[in-house]
Amino acid sequence: MEITLRPRPLKEEIIARGHPNITASHYNTFQITKESSISRQADCVIGVEADKSISELSEEIKKELRAGKELKIILKLPDYGVGEEIHAVGAPSDFSHPTDIVVRKSYYVCSRTLAIKADKAAKDISREMVELLKLPDTLLVFEILVF
Repeated sequence: MEITLRPRPLKEEIIARGHPNITASHYNTFQITKESSISRQADCVIGVEADKSISELSEEIKKELRAGKELKIILKLPDYGVGEEIHAVGAPSDFSHPTDIVVRKSYYVCSRTLAIKADKAAKDISREMVELLKLPDTLLVFEILVF
């Protein structure tokens, strides 16, 4: 009997950009979107023009997230050497939303929910990072590590 072990952690990376209307003030969630423009009311959005939505993540990652595996999200601004880590648990979602990826402190799950029980929301992200994310040329690396 042959046993195949897959490497841990599983990893997926999404690239997004900053936007002048980013406020990152939401108390319960943070989000990236493939949309190119947001209003100031989009207080959970931390990145736009993402190169993937939740529906475009690998099937292997989705399977592990549905199973409630622990994950770490690393937010990096490579041009500035600034980063943040968020810990959460995978959501039992259908991962079908065509534009968004949302991480929540709560247990609420919908088609765009990547993770629940997160230890940070948009308002908890460093203000230094948020100020840099207001610049349209800022690149955001959104790295998902599933354990």
